[in-house]
Amino acid sequence: MRKLINVFFVAAGLVFTANIANAQQKVAHLNSQTILMVMPEAKTTQTTLENLNKTKSAEIEKMQAEFQTKYQAALAKQKTLSEANKEAVGKELQAMDTELKDLDTRIKDASVKAQQELAQKQGELTEPILRKLSNAIKTVAKEKGLAYVLDVAAQQDGNNVVYFDGGDDITDAVKAKLGISASATPAPAAAPAKK
Repeated sequence: MRKLINVFFVAAGLVFTANIANAQQKVAHLNSQTILMVMPEAKTTQTTLENLNKTKSAEIEKMQAEFQTKYQAALAKQKTLSEANKEAVGKELQAMDTELKDLDTRIKDASVKAQQELAQKQGELTEPILRKLSNAIKTVAKEKGLAYVLDVAAQQDGNNVVYFDGGDDITDAVKAKLGISASATPAPAAAPAKK
C-alpha cells in the first residue's frame, strides 16, 4: 500500500511539473525597424516617396517664384504712382494685389494637397510591406513555438520594450523568411528634402 501511495505522489509530481512546463510560454523579440530598413520593397517605397516629394516641391517652388516675380512687379509699379496717374495705377495695383492674394492661396492649397498626396501614397505603398512583415513574423513565431514576440523598435503608437533580458532575437529569422540576408544592414537615412 505504501508503494502505491509513493507511486501516486511521484505520478502527481510529474503531472504537476509537466503542467508547469506547459504553462511557461516562450517569448522572443525582434527589431522591426532593422528589418524594414533592409527590405527591398521598403527601399523602393522610400525612393518613390522621395521622387514624389521632389516633384511636389518643385511645383510649389515654381509657384513661389511666380509669386516673387509678380510681387516685385507690383513694388515697381507702386514706385511709378503719382498724382497724375493715381487712378490708373491704383486700379492696376489693386488688380495685382488681388492676383497676389489668389496666388498665395493657391500656393497654400497646393502645399496642403501635396502633403495629403504624400501621406496617401505612403499608406498605399507601406501597407503591403507591413502585411508581408507581419506574415513573416507570424510564420517564424509558429515555427519556433513562440507565444509572444515583442518588438524592441521604438514606435510612436505601439508598445515599446525598454528592457529585455534574454529571450530569442528572431530578427534574423524573419529576415531569412523574407529572403533578406541576415548580415544586411540598413542604409543610412536620406537627408530630408529642402523646402
